[in-house]
Amino acid sequence: MPYNEKLADRVREVLAGIPGVEEKKMFRGVTFMVNDKMCVSVSGDELMLRLDPGLTEQLVEEPGTRPMVHGGKHMKGFIYISEERFRNQKDFNRWIQLALDYNPKAKSSKK
Repeated sequence: MPYNEKLADRVREVLAGIPGVEEKKMFRGVTFMVNDKMCVSVSGDELMLRLDPGLTEQLVEEPGTRPMVHGGKHMKGFIYISEERFRNQKDFNRWIQLALDYNPKAKSSKK
């Protein structure tokens, strides 16, 4: 399934003034790296966020969210958000901000 280009444009708008943003094709979509660290991805019609691992369990209890699963294991610090959770700009900004808040603490996968 191709990623939602309009959703990617919304992410681009929010990240436009932030230094160190780079786009990469990955996770069956487009990932927005901030300072060489995965921050937000658009996969299909969903957002995937990298955020504080301590928030994962709390946030996946909310409707329209689910954990990222890799190899049968829930990946703490990564969640998917369905479209109904970010239709309005205020909610959209909230999700992106959660990822941006964690970004300075995240480890870079660059070697």
